[in-house]
Amino acid sequence: MSIKDNPPHHIPVLLDKVIETMNPKRGESYLDLTAGYGGHASKILNITGNYLESILVDRDEYAVKNLAFLKERGTTILNTDFYHACCELIDKKTKFDLILIDLGVSSPQLDQPERGFSFTKSGPLDMRMDRRQELSADYIVNHYKEQDLLEIITKYGEEKLGFAKRIVKAIIKNRPIKDTKELADVILKEHVGKWSKTHPATRTFQALRIEVNQELAQIEMTLPLLKELLNSGGRLGIISFHSLEDRLVKKYFKSEFDAGLEADLIPVNKKVIDGATEDVYHPRSRSAKLRVAMKK
Repeated sequence: MSIKDNPPHHIPVLLDKVIETMNPKRGESYLDLTAGYGGHASKILNITGNYLESILVDRDEYAVKNLAFLKERGTTILNTDFYHACCELIDKKTKFDLILIDLGVSSPQLDQPERGFSFTKSGPLDMRMDRRQELSADYIVNHYKEQDLLEIITKYGEEKLGFAKRIVKAIIKNRPIKDTKELADVILKEHVGKWSKTHPATRTFQALRIEVNQELAQIEMTLPLLKELLNSGGRLGIISFHSLEDRLVKKYFKSEFDAGLEADLIPVNKKVIDGATEDVYHPRSRSAKLRVAMKK
């Protein structure tokens, strides 16, 4: 019996390539560490049929509520971040045949102004993936010191130093900044010359989101744990988006593959799968990269 693949407003990134490279089989167990709205999970679980031995993880309470259609089939849902989920599962000596991580913010999160992830609509300066945590974008924008703001925007946003300095001075001058639209307007006024595809506030918003959710630290701590959760022959798939997280994933896989005979993981796709060419119909796929490895 088939279930609804995913909520109608959410299309998972690189879905066909995930299925092709991870090659899920009937009866295999599945761990989705960023289950989101269940797009990848529902398709994979339809193939494996192993709902009872599969686990879906997400720290976003809204995403967890939308996973109820899979919980009804007996799948375990964990409302926590992927690092703590991995630690908990390792402690329980739980292993899986398939593990997937789709990093970054999801389309539904961007589409909800009240979440504060997007500058296209006015919303609170929030950006928390887990609403239970205290730190939000509002505190960073309105209370961080000048040097700390500059470091975040240049490091996590990879913004040019000159523009970043103007952004930071404008933020401090215009405090308190109340919402996402106001912040985007403050940044836009500091931009010199024309801009085309990428809004001048894009990199700053990325930087704030990464700082709020400690995304890179989460990835760095989690990557070494993943192979401990795989059965022999199990496949690990990671979808990354911006260059900072992709760099970490690439470095991790390279260190594993270069270990030679002592390597625990071997590549499934020797060449990274690029969303810009492999999933042209999905706007979020333009910057997506999929890497898949198998445990010996």
